[in-house]
Amino acid sequence: MNILLLYKKDSKASIWSGGLTYEYMIHPKTANYADRDFVFRISSATIEDFPSEFTKFKGYHRYLVMLDNCLDVEVNKEKKAYEKYEIMEFNSDDEVTSYTKGIDFNWMISEKISHHKLEITNRNQNCNAEIVIVFSLQTTVITINEKRYSLEPYDLLVIENQEKENIILDFSTECLFGILDF
Repeated sequence: MNILLLYKKDSKASIWSGGLTYEYMIHPKTANYADRDFVFRISSATIEDFPSEFTKFKGYHRYLVMLDNCLDVEVNKEKKAYEKYEIMEFNSDDEVTSYTKGIDFNWMISEKISHHKLEITNRNQNCNAEIVIVFSLQTTVITINEKRYSLEPYDLLVIENQEKENIILDFSTECLFGILDF
């Protein structure tokens, strides 16, 4: 089992059509965002333009969570509204137009991966997924198999668990919690 701590303060910004994006992780490490050859990618973005068109990614499932605001969007010309921290799931090839400014969390997963889930929780978790992610929404302490990790808002903890060991997680505050199996 390998535990990665990826801090918001260490992420570097790049420009997308509607603002800035901060990539935390791309898997595999040899993948390239521009080549669209990744299995999954975790990032956070600012939505600065109003309205703004989300970048399309054919062949990817996407989770998006607004971190500081509600989200008013049109998905394939259908109006939808999401509250702060409400999880939006969509096909990354959909036409998505945002009418909201703010900061979001993004998790893009290849459609070749069938088992994945993202939720918001402060409950203890017991799992054996190959990839486990925890994204802090505020200052939090995460205990993994009795070892403590401190995270600031918008820090990311990733557990790579190829052996599918049983993992017990405890959160001091509400976090985004995701699992993925290849």
